Amino acid sequence: MTDVIDAGVAKTGAYKYEDGTRYVGEWSSKGQKHGMGHLVLPDGTRYDGTMVSGLCSGLGVMAFPDGAKYEGEFMQGWFHGHGVFWRADGMKFEGEFRGGRVWGLGLVTFNDGSNGFPRNEGYFQDCKMVRRKRCPEVVQRAQKVAYMARAQCEQM
Repeated sequence: MTDVIDAGVAKTGAYKYEDGTRYVGEWSSKGQKHGMGHLVLPDGTRYDGTMVSGLCSGLGVMAFPDGAKYEGEFMQGWFHGHGVFWRADGMKFEGEFRGGRVWGLGLVTFNDGSNGFPRNEGYFQDCKMVRRKRCPEVVQRAQKVAYMARAQCEQM
């Protein structure tokens, strides 16, 4: 993935769009956001991470105005792969995402630190648990990917 990004980076710069969106980072020769960048949307949503062909793709951190946050893998602008999502109220999901939704194996932790009873760990489809199953490897992978996304952004 990094080779694809590095091969397409032509310059570094900043741009403010008419709608108020701001981007500072790397650009492709086609004028698309491509490589490492910092994006701020008009509503205050912030993204720090990798861009590919104008979209959030690869590792990144997205913080929302209400205090919610996602750290992990993105694909074509969506949460996709492994990551950790914190809601504004402190509840979090560590696991797999598909097309911007909680979809796959993972673990819910409530703001009091509990996982519910019975434990909210298993297979989720469209943000709903459909089957309970222990999945510590997936949770650890999500935590590791979130850490890597955070570390990458701190180097920017």
